[in-house]
Amino acid sequence: MRFDVLTLFPDMVEGPLRHSMIGRALEAGHVELGVHDIRAHGLGRHRTVDDAPFGGGSGMVMRVDVLDPAIAAVRRPDSHVVLFEPSGTRFDQRMAERFATLPHLVLVCGHYEGIDARVREHLVDETVSIGDYVLTGGEYAALVVVDATARLLPGVLGNATSASDESFSSSGTLEYPHYTRPREYRGWAVPDILLSGNHGRVDAWRREQARARTEAVRPDLAREKS
Repeated sequence: MRFDVLTLFPDMVEGPLRHSMIGRALEAGHVELGVHDIRAHGLGRHRTVDDAPFGGGSGMVMRVDVLDPAIAAVRRPDSHVVLFEPSGTRFDQRMAERFATLPHLVLVCGHYEGIDARVREHLVDETVSIGDYVLTGGEYAALVVVDATARLLPGVLGNATSASDESFSSSGTLEYPHYTRPREYRGWAVPDILLSGNHGRVDAWRREQARARTEAVRPDLAREKS
């Protein structure tokens, strides 16, 4: 799978994604990443990318005649182009799983007061938000989407089954608690069941713990599962 990120601040995206599991996946060729400076398509000697909004108001708006060629430069016939904005569909694990089936994802990062609405109306396939809050730019959202999506691809985690037991996976519950050495620390002991060697009982305990944690912490997920 290939990701292409369009941004005014390439270093904000390039640096973080070159580390940890995603960085290793890029080096191994499991994932391809392109980070592109929108300002390369800016207008005039100063590479202008924004202007004052029609109708007045505070802030500056990114121009459609800048973003159009920026998107066109990376779009392929099999591309799915995503624009980040607060009014977009909420990003979740289901969306990450859907994105992971695509061959090419183009992520457009807004900045300033916003993006000319004609970009959303005519140039992208989908608008996405990572939560009910406002960020200074879409770069943070792009990092979230690339990480959450790429880790689902074959070979990225190094263990094909590890993602299936995680929170928000197909089980519909939060993940069960994990423990490791030491067996006891400051009087806090590891549950005996995990030391029993009975894998059937361990699996049953983990399923019950996942169900109980979901009902206690995220009752909305528990209702969806039921």
